[in-house]
Amino acid sequence: MKRIIIEGNRTLSGKIKIGGAKNSVVALIPAAIMANGKVKISNVPNISDKDALIEILKLLNVDVKKGTGVIEIDASNIKNTLIPESLSNKLRASYYFMGALLARFKKVEMYFPGGCNIGSRPINLHLKGFESLGATITKEDSKYLIEATELKGADIMLDFASVGATVNLMIAATMAKGTTHIMNAAREAEIINIAELLNNMGAKVTGAGTEEITIEGVEELHSAEIKVIPDRIEAGTYIIMGALLGDNLTIEGMIPEHNILLLNKLQEMGVNFKLQNHKIILNKSSNLKPTNVRTAVYPGFPTDLGQPMAVLLTQANGVSLFEETIWENRMGHVKYLNKMGANIKAERQHAEITGPTPLHGAEITATDLRAGAALVTAGLIADGTTIINDAEHILRGYERIINKLSSVGANIKIVEV
Repeated sequence: MKRIIIEGNRTLSGKIKIGGAKNSVVALIPAAIMANGKVKISNVPNISDKDALIEILKLLNVDVKKGTGVIEIDASNIKNTLIPESLSNKLRASYYFMGALLARFKKVEMYFPGGCNIGSRPINLHLKGFESLGATITKEDSKYLIEATELKGADIMLDFASVGATVNLMIAATMAKGTTHIMNAAREAEIINIAELLNNMGAKVTGAGTEEITIEGVEELHSAEIKVIPDRIEAGTYIIMGALLGDNLTIEGMIPEHNILLLNKLQEMGVNFKLQNHKIILNKSSNLKPTNVRTAVYPGFPTDLGQPMAVLLTQANGVSLFEETIWENRMGHVKYLNKMGANIKAERQHAEITGPTPLHGAEITATDLRAGAALVTAGLIADGTTIINDAEHILRGYERIINKLSSVGANIKIVEV
């Protein structure tokens, strides 16, 4: 087990550079196996989810060359084999191999994907969409066999604007015969990035970033290059930290438009920040005003920033209301924040946060990736020593988080126990 140890209440000053988006690269890597040739992905974040996907590539006999921030994938000699539970269970995004292998081979066999325990995360929208494209699905315990004689374009209306289903069906439809329309599609910036790679490979995808995506099927995909967009969730997390502890803390390499709702909330609360093109400068803000936060599908307030945002709300003057609308199990951080001195009353997906409350160091546990980010944020502002167990969750999605925070003044380290 990895453990993060923080000596809190240190000012953060200097620059933090934002890396490539986790939620983008975890789909770009599986999508690359559809090409007959090499696919070069740059601005790749150094996170454990990326490493887990590379393990699956190697199982499939895909050639992978890694450099600093770069991956080159050559699937010329790919072998379509069962993806075992030991690999699929490492991360949720392993399910993108379903769409990619189905597109290329018309058959995929793999176990149910893993990832953070933030609620029941069925893949029924993915499977229903694959069936619309002409696939048949056989489920045996937690193993899926998805196969088709051929894939045919279809009109697919998603019951929910799911990012995973939108991406998986967009990937699968690139090599289906005819035209596919995905309606009520998710609109996240990462989806635009993935569509850009598909088009660079020779696909015909239009409408990414809107509620309707159109895919005209092609017979073959070729070599291409893509740059991963900056990670808006990583940026948002450090922005929240800067609002709490910043002394001209600069977050650079971000796209402000991707975090517009967060920035609007911070402005509403009275946070001291200044935007300059692709960077934001933050200073610790006193007399923060309370606000209400409700997560929603993009362009709503990101569910992935809800937990770190809760820490900021503990320092506001008054009562803030928080509602999580995407996942039913995203309150794993609450009991640990309360252990540190917060005043949070939570029931199911709602929380009432009363502040300001000083936080004190404690031994706590990261229950998932974004809860872990919230606990790191809390540890940074707390008096004394905070010990965060199960830090592996945090390393799944935050590139070099220890180095980045240390470089701007945090007293933070990671140990193996």
